[in-house]
Amino acid sequence: MMDNVSVITIFFLSGLNETKNYRFIFFSLTLLYYCLILLVNVSLIVIIILDKNLHEPMYILLCTFCMNGLYGTTGFYPKFLCDLLSPVHVISYSGCLVQALVTYSFACCDMSILAVMAYDRYVAICQPLVYHSVMSKQKIINLVCFSWITPLCIMGINVFLTSRLKLCSPYIARFFCVNWIIVKLACYPAETTVNGIVAYITIIIYFFHGVFIVWSYMYLIKTCVNSKENRAKFMQTCVPHLISLVTFIFTVLFDVMNMRYNSNKFPQILQNFVEVEFLVIAPIMNPLIYGFKLTKIRNRILGVITFKIK
Repeated sequence: MMDNVSVITIFFLSGLNETKNYRFIFFSLTLLYYCLILLVNVSLIVIIILDKNLHEPMYILLCTFCMNGLYGTTGFYPKFLCDLLSPVHVISYSGCLVQALVTYSFACCDMSILAVMAYDRYVAICQPLVYHSVMSKQKIINLVCFSWITPLCIMGINVFLTSRLKLCSPYIARFFCVNWIIVKLACYPAETTVNGIVAYITIIIYFFHGVFIVWSYMYLIKTCVNSKENRAKFMQTCVPHLISLVTFIFTVLFDVMNMRYNSNKFPQILQNFVEVEFLVIAPIMNPLIYGFKLTKIRNRILGVITFKIK
C-alpha cells in the first residue's frame, strides 16, 4: 500500500461523463460565459482605475471584488474547458492542490471583501462626518491587503496539511479539485485529525465574518429608518452589497451541504451545477449588480457607450 501511495502523481476527475454527447455545446456555452465574466470584470476594473472620480473606498473595494472574481475563475474555467473536449479527465497532483487553493481562497476572499464593504458602509452612513478620516487611503490599502492575504494564508495552511497526507486513491468524486475531497482520500483517517481541526477553525473564522456583516446591516437598517437621506443612501449603495452577500452565502451553503451530505439522488448535471455554483454566479453577478445599481458606475458606462455610438 505504501508503494501504491508513492506513485499517485495524477488524479482522475469524475462527473463529466454524462456531458460527453453534448461536449461541444457545453464547451461553446462555457467559453462564451467565461468571456463574458472576463469582459464585465475587466471593464469595471478599467473604468474604476481610469476615472479619478471613482478613486473612493467603495469603488476601490469593488475593483478588488472584480479582481478576485478574475482570480477565482482563472483557477477553474481554463482547466474545465480543456476537460470538456478531452476524453480523459485528469489533473496532476500539484495542479490539483493549486486549483483547490485558488478556488477556495477566492471564496474566502469574497467573504473578507464583503466584510470590509459592510464596515465601509457602516462608517459612511453612521459616521459620515469622520468617514474620510476613518477610511483613509492607508486604511483602505491595509483592509484590501487583509482581505487578500488572510484567506490565502488560511487556505494555504489547509492545502499544506493536505499535501502531507498519504493518499490511497487517485479518484476524486468531482470534476474539479476540492481540498476536503482530497483529505477524504487519505489512507489513515487518524492522520486527518489536524486537517479537520484547521478546517473547522476556518469555518468559524468566516462564520464570524458573516456575523459581523449581518450585525452591521442590522445596525444600518435601524439607523436609516428615521432618515430619508440615509434610506436613499442605503438603497443605492447597500442593496447591491446585500444581493451579493445573499447570493454568495446561498451558493457556498449549497456547496458545503452537497459536499458533506451528498446522497447522489440528483441528476449528475444538476449536481455538477450545485458544486460549481459559487464559481458561476458570483463572478458575473457582482459586477453586473454594481454596474447597474451604483449611479457613478452606471453613468460612466453609459457615457462610454454614448461616445462609441457618436
